Amino acid sequence: MKVTQAELFRVAVKPEQYPNTGLPEIALAGRSNVGKSSFINKMINRKSLARISQRPGKTQTLNFYAINEKLHFVDVPGYGFAKVSKKERDTWGQMIETYIQEREQLQAVVQLIDVRHKPSKDDKVMYHWLKHFGTSVILIATKCDKIPKGKWQKHLKDISTDLEKYEEDPLLLFSSETGYGKEQAWKTIMQYAARKE
Repeated sequence: MKVTQAELFRVAVKPEQYPNTGLPEIALAGRSNVGKSSFINKMINRKSLARISQRPGKTQTLNFYAINEKLHFVDVPGYGFAKVSKKERDTWGQMIETYIQEREQLQAVVQLIDVRHKPSKDDKVMYHWLKHFGTSVILIATKCDKIPKGKWQKHLKDISTDLEKYEEDPLLLFSSETGYGKEQAWKTIMQYAARKE
């Protein structure tokens, strides 16, 4: 998809603050250092619309990005690495759970996983938590430029096996450095965004 318009449209922590545009939404989840902001910026051809933090775990709200007036990316707080209190983590958990369970416009969650490593315990918990709620998940294996091309399929197989991936969920390679996989990611995301429940 050719992105001609993208903006941080709304920041929310509770349902009454969500946008009421009726546009389909694709949420983005992943460990705090997996490259979520880099993924967003690469997908929308912007260098710094999504702030890349030196301090993992900086996103503490639901950030709604409007794209081409066609859909919203919804960046949710990262999990795993964030150096925050348990109380804050519990608050985020409740905020994310409310959004995932109740938001009708949510069409799928993009879960980003670092292709260089096997899925962490947090990755597995998040994936199976999403599936528990019947959520469609698009798995994106980030940082594929960091490993030799000849090892890509092995790493994908490891991720699929370790996560106990559901057959219907796509698993795609991506590099925010080179742009590899961007076209396929957009194609897949738009297929989900176009679905009518």
